[in-house]
Amino acid sequence: MARFGFGRSRYGPLGWRRVSRWVDLVVALGIIGLLAIAGAVLQYKLGPARMLAGAAQAIDGDSLRLNEEDLRLEGIDAPEYRQSCTDQAGREVDCGRAARRALASLLARGGVSCEIGRLDRYGRGLARCRQGETDINATMVRQGQAVAYGDYHSEEEEARAAGRGIWALRFERPETWRRAHPR
Repeated sequence: MARFGFGRSRYGPLGWRRVSRWVDLVVALGIIGLLAIAGAVLQYKLGPARMLAGAAQAIDGDSLRLNEEDLRLEGIDAPEYRQSCTDQAGREVDCGRAARRALASLLARGGVSCEIGRLDRYGRGLARCRQGETDINATMVRQGQAVAYGDYHSEEEEARAAGRGIWALRFERPETWRRAHPR
């Protein structure tokens, strides 16, 4: 009679041979435990999202100091402070210092709020910063003062097409320049 749904079946709901209810319980608890551990590891890797707000100062084109904490703007990469580029006439341009001035100019407009997700390899918080409705990370890329580094590709295309900032110059990508000029 068990074959037609009457009485107890030796098979579980997925057609697996049922061992015992205790074994089913232990397996279910094991799966729940593994999911909890995976969630904890993911939370540790990503870090807790937190907010900082206040007046900020530019360190370089993609780093700032907010409430005594150094942050790196996530998703962008600006020329390094000591990096230079070349204009169309072949003259050197301090594009790293120009990127810092551009960020300082944005930050001087007023208070900033930054959402910090995780840390970079130097222990700085990776942040997405806003000044009211203005996305600072996107603005730096849109102005041609930084390149997209994981995000903001449409802003980079816009700056490149308009020849803004570093896109009007000959330059090495900041990542390549850092490899050639270690600290």
